Amino acid sequence: MLYRIVKTFVFVLARLLFRIEARGTGHIPPTGPVLIAANHASVLDPPIIGVAAPRPLHFLAKAELFSIPLFGGLISRLHARPVRRGGADPAALRVALRVLESGAALLVFPEGTRGEEGTLGEAKPGAGMLAVLSGAPVVPAYIAGSGRVLPRGGWFPRPGKIRVSFGPPLAFAGEGARGQKERYREASRQIMNAIARVRDAGAEPSWEATARTA
Repeated sequence: MLYRIVKTFVFVLARLLFRIEARGTGHIPPTGPVLIAANHASVLDPPIIGVAAPRPLHFLAKAELFSIPLFGGLISRLHARPVRRGGADPAALRVALRVLESGAALLVFPEGTRGEEGTLGEAKPGAGMLAVLSGAPVVPAYIAGSGRVLPRGGWFPRPGKIRVSFGPPLAFAGEGARGQKERYREASRQIMNAIARVRDAGAEPSWEATARTA
């Protein structure tokens, strides 16, 4: 219930302030596990994708946020799970896999940190590892405009438009017998390439699913 209320509030706010537009929402499976992998240019990205997606999302957030009074408890109730930055976090990987095994949708940012608007960095192997180990379909997503509205280091959003585009899902289950680390790195590279294609080509407009706040 809290997720639905917050999503509706943020949706209305984002439409008013950022003229948010979503494309290709039909690429997101309505049920079952799915990994949504997106670029990351602003702290606005998680809630923006959350309102653009037609189904509830779980996501990973840096562990420091959970120690903030009230805010930490709020994001926990909004399906956030802590992850340590600066190295591998086996506990976060296990949590992410459990989320996918439960049939939920999980949002990840393969780059691992925020970058500049319009540019894509190198993916960390974590997203590829999740894709390979879980076998869940991976839906690439590109957020355009969030880095201009609220860039890295900014405190207050500027007027602007944000567009979220989703592309066709990728599948990594049953890949060849290469070394595991190389499989994870290659899967992450393919995911980033798919995000780049979504950035360059866009997707078919579709707001009908997003209008539902289920």
